[in-house]
Amino acid sequence: MPEDWEAGGFGIYIHWPFCQAKCPYCDFNSHVSRQIDQARWLSAYLKEIDRHAAETPGRVVRSVFFGGGTPSLMPPETVHAILDRIRHHWPRANDLEVTLEANPGSVESARFRAYNQAGVSRISMGIQALNDRDLQRLGRIHSVDEALKAFDIARSTFDRVSFDLIYARQDQTPDQWRTELKQALNMAIDHLSLYQLTIEDGTAFGDRYRIGKLRGLPDEDDSATMYDITQEVAVAAGFNTYEVSNHARPGAESRHNTLYWRYGDYVGIGPGAHGRLTLNGTRMATEAIRMPDAWLSHVEQGSGDKLRSALTLDDQATEFLLMGLRLSDGVDMNRYAALAGRPLPSTSLQELSDMGMVEQSGPILRASDQGRLVLNAVIAKLLE
Repeated sequence: MPEDWEAGGFGIYIHWPFCQAKCPYCDFNSHVSRQIDQARWLSAYLKEIDRHAAETPGRVVRSVFFGGGTPSLMPPETVHAILDRIRHHWPRANDLEVTLEANPGSVESARFRAYNQAGVSRISMGIQALNDRDLQRLGRIHSVDEALKAFDIARSTFDRVSFDLIYARQDQTPDQWRTELKQALNMAIDHLSLYQLTIEDGTAFGDRYRIGKLRGLPDEDDSATMYDITQEVAVAAGFNTYEVSNHARPGAESRHNTLYWRYGDYVGIGPGAHGRLTLNGTRMATEAIRMPDAWLSHVEQGSGDKLRSALTLDDQATEFLLMGLRLSDGVDMNRYAALAGRPLPSTSLQELSDMGMVEQSGPILRASDQGRLVLNAVIAKLLE
């Protein structure tokens, strides 16, 4: 019988923590730095790859994801060397997907060709809005014109290009979002990530919101309407909602993110990167040291790990449910029961089903369209 993690696969996440500017809504581990010792950083990434490879020999890598930060600021030589080292250590799936996140302000034709030659097969671009006023409000350093030019460069270099948009922005109406989304779908190749603006603690937007200076945010009704518009317009254009915020033509789903949602194993390398690894039959949660300089120093001394802890079966079952119910494919309740040592509570399942929040088909449980709107509440009910 295969290991449980094999149901989701095995991938590698590489975190590049540097950006040209910090966006006010962003709570990712990103930093602005005037000087980066590129040789030192490359050496650290390779050392961490070597360390993790020694623990996971023979695993078949299905996906590699360069996230950030702004990975399109990485020298192509660095990306090439990292992918070469991964190829040296692990066997790869025939359809290996290598994604690199990019911001329009850092896109150049020669650089993108070099990434492609290094082995990057997919670009995920952070466009975020299709009007200049909102780009400025979101702290983006590119204009719409620059974003469109960058997208054309990406599209001419890579077969697979996705981009992100944020909706429920300040002073945005549902009709404005519908128009913008249709424009985006006319541009899109095969994948779009569409995120509702959330105000996170510890961000500049969070600080402004707390003191009442972040004005014009849509109310709950308008936000819900925009979510409905997102699903309706995307599906009508042939982009299935395969995950709460992700839309793709059939077969174009992000393999790396799907690996997370299907609760596979993944190595996390770089400042603040998280991982999930099954080692000697025990599933481990890993987290790297968050601050870039501290991570670099600790890697040079032996390891970038901040923590590594065994997950209980209850922890694993909860994570499996939290991740898997985001997918339109849903979760296998038998896998949940195998992890938790007990089935999902029949009373909660029945109540949620009666309310139209979940749907069951044999052992597969899915959140309905209505249930996805309040997914956290649905999961909380199932975990009572």
